[in-house]
Amino acid sequence: MAKVTITDIAREAGVSISTVSNALNDVNVLKPETKEHILEVADRLHYIPNVNGRNLKCKSTKTIGLFTTSLKGPYFAALADIMCWECQKHGFELNIFITWDSKTAITSILGRRVDGSVILTNDIGDNELEKMIEFDTPAVFLDREVKSKRIASVIFDSYRDGQIAADYVIRHGYRRVCYVEGVRTNYDGIEREKGFRETLEKSGITLEPEYILKGDFERGIAHDSLAAFLEKGLPLPEILFACNDLSAFGCMNALMEKGYSVPGDVKVMGVDDIEMCEYYNPPLTTIRTGYEKQGVIAVDKLLKMINNEEQGDITKLHGELIERASTAG
Repeated sequence: MAKVTITDIAREAGVSISTVSNALNDVNVLKPETKEHILEVADRLHYIPNVNGRNLKCKSTKTIGLFTTSLKGPYFAALADIMCWECQKHGFELNIFITWDSKTAITSILGRRVDGSVILTNDIGDNELEKMIEFDTPAVFLDREVKSKRIASVIFDSYRDGQIAADYVIRHGYRRVCYVEGVRTNYDGIEREKGFRETLEKSGITLEPEYILKGDFERGIAHDSLAAFLEKGLPLPEILFACNDLSAFGCMNALMEKGYSVPGDVKVMGVDDIEMCEYYNPPLTTIRTGYEKQGVIAVDKLLKMINNEEQGDITKLHGELIERASTAG
């Protein structure tokens, strides 16, 4: 599809090129209704401003963009670091865009600032995805299943991760189970809970509402949720499964602050197998997702799509149970 220019907008809107330029650059010399009309036309024509004009004559920026809403926590930091090294191996740079604004993100993605994008944010939704497909823009998503000629996904098999945790619960005969959620709109959080819940239900084990706690993938939130639960005086769960390791750490801290033993009173499991798991006290049983591989595979797939060496597909990384002292006994 041909790139829409300000000349196209001027023709469609029935105004001069300079008037379009003033409207797009927010120069305060136009009547509000004129500016609004021009912006409506630009949006309807899917105009994408060139935010990196110096690269107009270049076929490549030699840059990949990582688009996310946060780099907080060991997973995001490790992902960015791994991607950076992988980009350098291939003569590319990695630019990290932290934004909650989908318009800002899609402008950078489609506006020639990067040759391709790795996307880990729900704020780029279906409308933005349609534009990326329409403009044939290479991208790899880490937070959903989607594929087209130039779009791929590299995701965790989070449903299976939930199944692995449930199988462990069932195998050891536990019946009173606590689950600490991830972010409810997050792909991995949704899939892990679904796999965990459905596998338990097939064995006649129900996750009671009182034993489903807020976690949001955050140590502090999980800690406070479990602390509030413990204040209610309900029977302790035999085992607690947290949607990620940080949440599991927060729960272990809350239990020990109240005088309970892990694993003596409550067994605790997490997901990811971040570096701290092995050295925590007690060391955490977890499901290793292979998040280190995710960044390497994502960059490799993206570069191959940029170079037209392969088309988009969906890659799922399969987890494995790592048993440690937090579930012993």
